Amino acid sequence: MSARGQMLDAIRRSLKRGPLTGPARDAAEARLAAPVRGPVPKRADLDHAGQVALFCQWAETNNASVARVGAGEVPAEIAGWLKRNNLPARAAMAPSAELDRYDWASQKLLELRRGIAVPDDQVAITGAFAAIAETGTLVMASGPGHPVTLNLLPETHVVVLREQDIVGGYETVWERLRAAYGRGAMPRTVNTITGPSRTGDIEQTIELGAHGPRRMHIVVVRP
Repeated sequence: MSARGQMLDAIRRSLKRGPLTGPARDAAEARLAAPVRGPVPKRADLDHAGQVALFCQWAETNNASVARVGAGEVPAEIAGWLKRNNLPARAAMAPSAELDRYDWASQKLLELRRGIAVPDDQVAITGAFAAIAETGTLVMASGPGHPVTLNLLPETHVVVLREQDIVGGYETVWERLRAAYGRGAMPRTVNTITGPSRTGDIEQTIELGAHGPRRMHIVVVRP
């Protein structure tokens, strides 16, 4: 029996329930095979162009900066943004095939190291699995092409997001994850990130960079 099965069995025993058999098990299996879609807020019930615009609006409301560019402009946009914000032209970048399709060599002064983030890294560049228009939230799925440390360790996080990966609400993201990874499989970590890290714990004053990056720049790439 798997560790997950042992844990669930322990919970059932503590609730003084017997083994899951018969109609109850059939109902559970049917629910897992065809998950019920939850409610979708009206705010994000838009055509795709409207969802892209709504995502950008909410991302900026949540203290991220946003640029919308063509695929050929991505490296120049990132290099220019780092320069305009007096940030180093060095970054740890996710070893992603999706990111490798951009012409990074065109930016001679931009130094990139592919791999996990280390304490000396000030800037990280990653892609995103999806983005949610409803709240301006990015969804990151960990894996060999996206080490989770890049989301959390450097003070500046630059995200390259394809327009086609912007969806209306959270329910669509779970459907995309199930389709991408298959039944019974998930990435080790799924991070939902809404703007730079922040806290209001001290006297209700918002402080950026409390538990992760203090700056976030999202490069939205047109098809």
